[in-house]
Amino acid sequence: MELSMSGNSLRTFGRCVTFLARVASELVLQAHPAKLELHTLNSSRSAYGSVSLARDFFDHYHLGAAAAASAPSSTPLQCSVLLKSILAVFRTPHAAVDRLAISLPEPDAPKLQFTLHCLNGVRKTYWIACSAEPEVQSLALDRGRFPSRLAIRPRELARLLSNFQSSLQELTIIATDPAAVLPDAGGDVGGKAVELRSYNDPAKDDCDTRLHTQLWIDPSEEFVEYVHAGDPVDVTFGVKELKAFLTFCEGCDVEILLFFEKTGEPVLLVPRFGVDDGSASDFEATLVLATMTVSQLADSNDAQQPATSAQHNGEPKAATPPSVSNHTKIWSELSGNTPKSFEANRETHAQKKNNASTSMLNDTSMPNIANAPRQPPVADNANNTMQPLQMDHLEEHPVLSAIPRSQHHPSNWVGADDDDDDNEDEELLVQTTPHYID
Repeated sequence: MELSMSGNSLRTFGRCVTFLARVASELVLQAHPAKLELHTLNSSRSAYGSVSLARDFFDHYHLGAAAAASAPSSTPLQCSVLLKSILAVFRTPHAAVDRLAISLPEPDAPKLQFTLHCLNGVRKTYWIACSAEPEVQSLALDRGRFPSRLAIRPRELARLLSNFQSSLQELTIIATDPAAVLPDAGGDVGGKAVELRSYNDPAKDDCDTRLHTQLWIDPSEEFVEYVHAGDPVDVTFGVKELKAFLTFCEGCDVEILLFFEKTGEPVLLVPRFGVDDGSASDFEATLVLATMTVSQLADSNDAQQPATSAQHNGEPKAATPPSVSNHTKIWSELSGNTPKSFEANRETHAQKKNNASTSMLNDTSMPNIANAPRQPPVADNANNTMQPLQMDHLEEHPVLSAIPRSQHHPSNWVGADDDDDDNEDEELLVQTTPHYID
């Protein structure tokens, strides 16, 4: 097999390789007499990508005698290589490359040769090892089997996807019959027949599952074409492969045509080249995505109830907002202003505290320390020690609280309290001399 390409064909081939590399890691090349097919399938078998390049796509396309002999059979000339190795070939800018040549000397050759002929005369040759037993997966889906479809420009789809978080892995599309949706219906979904919703796995408990996004779309405003009739249906598929196909179609300046049927059935994405739908194009791309078997329509019925929808999607309930009094309390502490209700509470609390202290001091069981004369300590004849009165340490507090201090009082000066404390410490160290008893 020998082929070469240049110009726009070389740029398109580079976009095809980049698109397939974002879907899976291994590429299978199948050479037919009239076309070259590129297939890839991811490890989880949930995404299948295929690109078909017609013979006219290349500047030179030739199959050897051995390949031509095996062409009529069911197994064409094929080989499998790693896409990471092919991406290394396209690190050279396309503007610096004149043409690219690919050759496979023998059907069972161990390596595939890539040769870059640069404009400055440099020639770069890459030998990429082929897999011994390539796993070929061929999938063909008839577009007529899908009752629903939509067409959208890549730039518009990118704008819609920008409303979702970048770490989103699955996206749900809910399609409704436009005739069943009234244009003047009340609420946020009036006249919008399509809904895009982020899907969060209930089994996962991380930061990504706490954000849930729903986007209602009017097909007449956002889509180029929208066909759906009957009951609402929903499909949930991967976002990574969708973005890869979006980038590919945007680079080729073509629209995206999405076919779907119902939950659990695959989704088909193909580029839309124009009115003829690619009948005159020299290449064709296909992306098939598996969908989840669990329908999300049950959650969409409760979309207007945030608490209920959060329970269905495995999201924690939103915390109950604090009451108005809590907000007022926080505000008053920060600003220094206190509402009347808190002033009344504080005055009541202070009044209760004063009444409790007054009743304690005026209790008949306790002596009036402020008016009672100071009594000498009582002697203990047995131990010959002096025991002071039990309430002597409370003697000065009523007196100090009853006599107001002026601004010129010595205790208001700096350092005055320290001297008083020192004097009190010295008085505590002095022991009272016991009375002499005959």
